[in-house]
Amino acid sequence: MILYLKNTFNDVGKVTLFTKRFFSEVFTPPYEMRAFVKQCYSIGYKSLPLVTITGFIMGLVLTLQSRPTLAKFGAESWLPGMVALSLIREIAPVITALICAGKVSSGIGAELGSMKVTEQIDAMEVAAINPFKYLVVTRILATTLMIPVLVIYADGIGIFGGYIGVNMHNDVNLVRYTSQVFESLTFLDIIPATIKTFFFGFFIGMIGCYKGFTAANGTESVGKAANSAVVTASLTIFIIDMLAVQLTDLFF
Repeated sequence: MILYLKNTFNDVGKVTLFTKRFFSEVFTPPYEMRAFVKQCYSIGYKSLPLVTITGFIMGLVLTLQSRPTLAKFGAESWLPGMVALSLIREIAPVITALICAGKVSSGIGAELGSMKVTEQIDAMEVAAINPFKYLVVTRILATTLMIPVLVIYADGIGIFGGYIGVNMHNDVNLVRYTSQVFESLTFLDIIPATIKTFFFGFFIGMIGCYKGFTAANGTESVGKAANSAVVTASLTIFIIDMLAVQLTDLFF
């Protein structure tokens, strides 16, 4: 037990120093803009098909599952607003972040872990290239920027999926459905949900980079880095979401 606590505090200290190094490197030139744009393309654009399918299914299933209950109380007109609020406030941000934790964080951990094992990172240092700025900073910035964009995109796709679900049992005009959605939303529904996605993206990138960049020697550590990145990032997302909900309830 004592050894476990010792290792836990040791890991927390290493993560803290890793995060401190990121914030010191991110504001100092040179800026790796080309690598940053490449990572945005890889993390954002290449995740669109998966986010599209997931967002559409979320909206469709939520609508189909909620409609019978609302129909019992004669409140089917509330369905568009309820689906939109559920998606934007909670479901779309968390599910999209978890998908990205599985796809992006594991990919980053495996990629950097393999580079660490094959000594490519050491070779970059020998070639006078800052591997931390080139590999870590660009990826963390890309995830911090792209995860909120993907979540907003998933919100729109989920609402459209809800429209399809509503029209499976009723005939609702798209303009009327859209107006009902926007009438039920306020800025206090959108802003807190959007702000927390930046934290989701930051920690997805940070954990994936940390696990890969600090992987031990040996090919076995690559798989461990990828697996540990997914588990830790997913748990962190739930913790951040819980804290965000508590803060939103406290201040708003």
